[in-house]
Amino acid sequence: MSAEGAAGQGQDPAAAPSAPASTSASGLEDAATVIDVVIPDLGSDEGADLVELLVPVGGQVEEGDSLVLLESDKASMEVPAPAAGTVTEWLMETGTMVKEGAVIARLAIDGASTPSMQSEGGTNGAQPEPLAPGEQREENAQATAVTAAALVSDEDASHLDTHEVATLSAPRGGERPAALSEPDTVYAGPAVRKLAREFGVTLSQVKGTGARGRILKEDLQQHVAQALAAEPSSNGAGLPAIPEQDYARFGAIEKTARSRIDKVTANNMVRSWLNIPHVTQFEDADISDMERFRKELKSEAADRGVRLTPLPFILKACAVALREHPKLKSSLADGGETLVMKHYCHIGMAVDTPAGLVVPVLRDVDKKSIWELAAETVALAERARDKQLRPDDMQGGVFTVSSLGAIGGRGFTPIINAPEVAILGVGRAAVQPVWDGEVFRPQTLLPLALSYDHRVVNGGDGGRFLTELTSLLGDVKRMVM
Repeated sequence: MSAEGAAGQGQDPAAAPSAPASTSASGLEDAATVIDVVIPDLGSDEGADLVELLVPVGGQVEEGDSLVLLESDKASMEVPAPAAGTVTEWLMETGTMVKEGAVIARLAIDGASTPSMQSEGGTNGAQPEPLAPGEQREENAQATAVTAAALVSDEDASHLDTHEVATLSAPRGGERPAALSEPDTVYAGPAVRKLAREFGVTLSQVKGTGARGRILKEDLQQHVAQALAAEPSSNGAGLPAIPEQDYARFGAIEKTARSRIDKVTANNMVRSWLNIPHVTQFEDADISDMERFRKELKSEAADRGVRLTPLPFILKACAVALREHPKLKSSLADGGETLVMKHYCHIGMAVDTPAGLVVPVLRDVDKKSIWELAAETVALAERARDKQLRPDDMQGGVFTVSSLGAIGGRGFTPIINAPEVAILGVGRAAVQPVWDGEVFRPQTLLPLALSYDHRVVNGGDGGRFLTELTSLLGDVKRMVM
């Protein structure tokens, strides 16, 4: 689901030093067709940070080789080369915020054919004209303009005022790309400015930690949290701040920057925990028959080249149970006045990656077989760990499953992935003696923990869902009927 750049530097400390924006290999341009490399569809209107240039100027690439690493609030992704050739010029530096259509590099290729990713509206190697002072560009401008908008993870922050968006024109010749700052010299995207107006915060008082001192949404949230902690409201709703400590007094320490995904996940978890009244119910599912059935399929799984874990069975059981109890896949809307009932079943699965926790979403789980789910869970997990997820791979979920069975631990209280209203935590299965009225018999018990939003789901709803789920896991034949 790379560490954030140092404040005001616009440079990722973990990335290789970026080439100056105007650096080029002009000799190559004379000998080959030069095309623009543009940012493809990112799957959303949100932008992404350019965190690493993976190929130096003069570097050779094959079609499909990764050129840059991007990181958004939701995922890391790599932009592939549209054709084989040589990187002649980098037009962006690490730390730059980019969106779909942004020209990031020029690539010298052999032959006269133009790949589909070349920017529209010009010939090979043509230099785009810079924006005139004060000129505004529509949101759907040509790919020679880069929209410098702040990343936001909230769906309600996606409707932005386009007149507030500063733009970067693609540089000409030796020019460096430069942000057109707002009159108040505060670097912040439209979503951050909108949020600041809602909170009544003056942005000049907020310290930005993004590239070139850009104020990120996390900076604004931290500023508001600190203000609330410093001045608790009269009704006691203010949160007291945790006092800072000088840990070096007790021994040697080391400070490391947190990845963007870690920080965004932390903010989302705090927001969910503070806004949603959580209730967690626990139950053990007898999966003895399921485990026997899974072992019987071991040879067939090997023939299919699929590793059959308990997770596909759990996902399928959740889909069937959600069909019978649709309230647990709903969402609140209109300030809690209405309930959105969803007639689809996309389920997220939490994946532990070196960069942090991410939750890719499996589509139409209710319509897929156990074999299809087994293949997709493995593929999605691999893409998550390889930073190959797109933003739309992590959108649209109605319910989330967080399984720690492979890691360990019997039970935990998972935090709801808002705007969903429920999440299932799965612990490690264990064989235990269970009294059947006459004798103790060994059963393989799977610990389940269902957290739900008590504004939507009451105890009866949660109990009935868990009962249905444990029944399905205890009789796998019911899942496919």
